[in-house]
Amino acid sequence: MADTSLRLLQKRMDSIIMGKERAVKMAVVTLLARGHLLIEDVPGVGKTTLAFTLAKAINCSFQRIQFTSDLLPSDIIGVSIYNPDTREFEFKPGPIFSNIVLADEINRTNPKTQSALLEAMNERRVSVERRTRTLPEPFMVIATQNPIEYHGTFPLPESQLDRFMMHIKLGYPAFDVEKQAIVQLSSFEAIESMPPVVSGEEIVRMQEEVDAVRIEEDLLGYLLSIITETRRDERIRLGVSTRGAQFLLKAARANAYYEGRDYVVPDDIKGPAPLVLAHRVILKSRTYISDAEKVIEDILARVSIPL
Repeated sequence: MADTSLRLLQKRMDSIIMGKERAVKMAVVTLLARGHLLIEDVPGVGKTTLAFTLAKAINCSFQRIQFTSDLLPSDIIGVSIYNPDTREFEFKPGPIFSNIVLADEINRTNPKTQSALLEAMNERRVSVERRTRTLPEPFMVIATQNPIEYHGTFPLPESQLDRFMMHIKLGYPAFDVEKQAIVQLSSFEAIESMPPVVSGEEIVRMQEEVDAVRIEEDLLGYLLSIITETRRDERIRLGVSTRGAQFLLKAARANAYYEGRDYVVPDDIKGPAPLVLAHRVILKSRTYISDAEKVIEDILARVSIPL
């Protein structure tokens, strides 16, 4: 079901983000599922490069927003400027009106500015001066944050975290891969000069086909059993919401489509589940998201797979 252009997209991204095939696949799956991606990792492992490569490979507009403490909502959404010739105010769209938006170090700006992304991420539109403006398709927000240095940061609230379909980490590359990467380091100019392998229209078509991927009733029950267990587990204070269940279903359908099937199998649910669910739960002990992933994996291990 997944056509040649999808394989070309994976191959292009693998050639730039070397040794991170699963992370690249999950980024593509998130795009196919019309989701948004949160990448949390140390500086210099390719978070920005992944977002830039994805945008250029699908021939879509790309904007990078460097989040800082003095960033304003209007810097993201846009602002109306008075035109003396027409004697009217004209709206100048902000960087949010792009296909792929990189929110770099999203936790370094204040909650008011962070909240400017909420409507765009949830409804794919923004309201400015009593007028609603639709965002382009496809539309995807890729946000990054540093998990180590928290001085001067504003942790994302649960409502903001819940808007991200997946939370992934790239991690350091393997020794042999890193040796190759430091010799063949791809500059942003080189990536930009590469011809796209997929058009934005093709991505929209694939997203529509993902919506048609079938899931049997017993597998839907299996998915909901996983969600229910997150609300019962004694280690979890706050379980996964209904939106989280919807995102897991979308991710499962997109994963099935990526693998060339028009139907969901259990592995399509189990594979993305830790990345979709871990950042949505709050554990009773103050721990890292990696600990939440282990709890989700424990839940996956004990919930029976339908035969």
